[in-house]
Amino acid sequence: MTREVVTLEADDALIQVDDLLKRHHIRHVPVVRDRKLVGMVSHRDLIRALARQPVGQGSRSLSVSEVMTHELETVAPDTSAREAIEKLLDGRFGCLPVVGAQGELVGIVTESDFLRLAIDLLDARGPFPDRYEQVPVSPH
Repeated sequence: MTREVVTLEADDALIQVDDLLKRHHIRHVPVVRDRKLVGMVSHRDLIRALARQPVGQGSRSLSVSEVMTHELETVAPDTSAREAIEKLLDGRFGCLPVVGAQGELVGIVTESDFLRLAIDLLDARGPFPDRYEQVPVSPH
């Protein structure tokens, strides 16, 4: 998991989300209040919110709390990697916030974290036998 998590507060302006996503090369930002997880804003949430925003000079700025996902699937710090992967796959999530016993955000685990783990495990295993090295190209 990533322990140094970029976060937002619920009353932050939505425009801050885009800046954070670009600056940190991330797709999800946990929303916290007093270090406790209260929601999540994703790149997809940002696009959806901006697409629904009326165009014109009278449009108002949205806050993070207006577009964030409130009901979140989370894991504990001692959750196994396998269980976290299964939750990601079953729920079709891109990430899972990691929360402590008091609801405090302690990290985040993402699809990218597991892809890095897969590379490390493949490297540790050594080269595959020849029969696995070349994947036939599909005619489709």
